[in-house]
Amino acid sequence: MTILNLNRDTIRTLPETEGVYRDSTLKGFAFARRRAANGTMFDRFVIQYRHGELQRKITLDPAKFSFAQARDYAKQALAQVQLGIDPQAAAEAAQVKAERLTFADAAKQYLTMKGESLRPSSLKLAALYLESPRYFPTLHRKALDDITRSDVAQHLDRINTESGNASAGRARAHLNSFVTWCLRRGHVRENVVIATEAPKASVERTRDLSADELRRVWLACDESDYGRIVKLLILTGCRREEIGGLRWSEVNLDRGTITIAAERSKNHRAHTLPLPPQALEILASVKQVPGRDYVFGGRAEGFRIWAHAKRTLLKAIGDMPEWRLHDLRHTLSTGLHELGTAPNIVEAILNHVSGHREGVAGRYNHATYDRQIKNALAMWADHVQSVVTGEASKVVQMRRVG
Repeated sequence: MTILNLNRDTIRTLPETEGVYRDSTLKGFAFARRRAANGTMFDRFVIQYRHGELQRKITLDPAKFSFAQARDYAKQALAQVQLGIDPQAAAEAAQVKAERLTFADAAKQYLTMKGESLRPSSLKLAALYLESPRYFPTLHRKALDDITRSDVAQHLDRINTESGNASAGRARAHLNSFVTWCLRRGHVRENVVIATEAPKASVERTRDLSADELRRVWLACDESDYGRIVKLLILTGCRREEIGGLRWSEVNLDRGTITIAAERSKNHRAHTLPLPPQALEILASVKQVPGRDYVFGGRAEGFRIWAHAKRTLLKAIGDMPEWRLHDLRHTLSTGLHELGTAPNIVEAILNHVSGHREGVAGRYNHATYDRQIKNALAMWADHVQSVVTGEASKVVQMRRVG
């Protein structure tokens, strides 16, 4: 072993023979020239140090590190040794961490591969559950092997509370397919999803709110976003996400309509509703924020704090049998039928593709029923107002259509 003042010039003058040359100015830094089994010579920068009882060595390839870079690396590594840190172990751990796939990166790979076999609508749903911040947000930046069964279970419980067990079941199914794919490719050691409890299948809900319950809900709604949303759900029969994600570009206050875009409706058909005056007053009371298209909510995806807002509303209502927002849709449907509205008009209000719009009949019937829908929703709004205020309704109840 030879001690030299190592620099680029002294290294160039070294003989083409095996040897180890230690730097005279940086203890622990050296340059080594060795002969490979095939007879060729190869060079390495070497950093030697002791960590505890162990002699450790880091080698750097001159093809990847210049002399100046290798010496700087050695300075930093030897400074870590003085602090009690093993730089080789730290570098190996950092390399392992860098090579581990995150949930988000693996999901992109999964969706790219599945794009070749899934229908566009199925691929869109898979992307929604795996990439949207609505379902598994805290998992996206985690390394796959760091995700635990507890992580998954907590998210499923939250989805169940906020969106119901049907949504939680679908989210779990998509996550399970993804993690199974990861398992088969060696990205994870186990499937942490399969051991979680599957949400129970929901029983078909047929609950309608009574007149007294409807009045109590309406009166408990304040001027918050959630209060306005609930009132609009009562008056229109729309789905929760359709009003929670309503955009000003979908609202026409001059014409008195809202149009739910096709990509936001359950059946992927645009849905235009002529609003009664009470609904228009609610929308007119919402302050428009420049540059923001969403009517409600404080985030980039419209209103999202459903569970918290619902608890606040239930507290204001007081003791009342369990109900959910979707029951307001049932209530409007039942109420309109009781008021004599034809079933096909109720279906059109609810944007159902069934009955008169299904099969051969649907292919030949292109009526929009704009006038009938407008009259029916105006009649329903007047009925709701009479229920809330106790004043006599202007609605003349017709014979129920069978």
